[in-house]
Amino acid sequence: MTAPKYSGASTALLLIDPYNDFLSDGGKLNGPAKAVIDAVGMLANMRAIVAAARASGIRVFYVPHHRALPSDFENWRHPTPYQLGAHKMQDFAAGSWGGDWHPDFVPQPGDTIVKEHWSSGFAGTDLDLQLRQHGVVDIVLIGMIANTCLEATGRYGMELGYRVTLVRDATAAFSAEAMRAAHDVNGPTYAHAILTTRDVLAAI
Repeated sequence: MTAPKYSGASTALLLIDPYNDFLSDGGKLNGPAKAVIDAVGMLANMRAIVAAARASGIRVFYVPHHRALPSDFENWRHPTPYQLGAHKMQDFAAGSWGGDWHPDFVPQPGDTIVKEHWSSGFAGTDLDLQLRQHGVVDIVLIGMIANTCLEATGRYGMELGYRVTLVRDATAAFSAEAMRAAHDVNGPTYAHAILTTRDVLAAI
């Protein structure tokens, strides 16, 4: 799949859920994802892409998951089993170390922090507004998790008219099967490009 050229004027890097609970040793969800994170070299690849984006004038958008509160889902009619499981663990708990940014991915001056999401970075947030106000056409997605929040965000972004790029080795999931589903089964139904970090760096 050929990489487009990514212009600083019209491209945004979406950094999805770069929390300690996902990316740092000791994080609540790092253990289940660590084998895939290490296998693809995710952290080094994310660092390289973020650095290249900033150096080339590509704006970085932080797309954070809702930080858990003990009161979440009170009186909800239809929470999913997945949501209730995460609630029990209090993943990314508000005010906790696990809900803070991984130290390699702390927002910098000029970055945009989007309103917190529940699954898709677009649904119920200001991401679309922020991207349009900055003239963005291409969105490059990295972070966690490939087959959940990245997929939901990318699919929604395509439906809003953005050109969507997934980066195979700058994301992870809880299994190799989930990664294959994200990039080989579902990704081609909505993404305009599914690339490696090397491809993206060459196109920036």
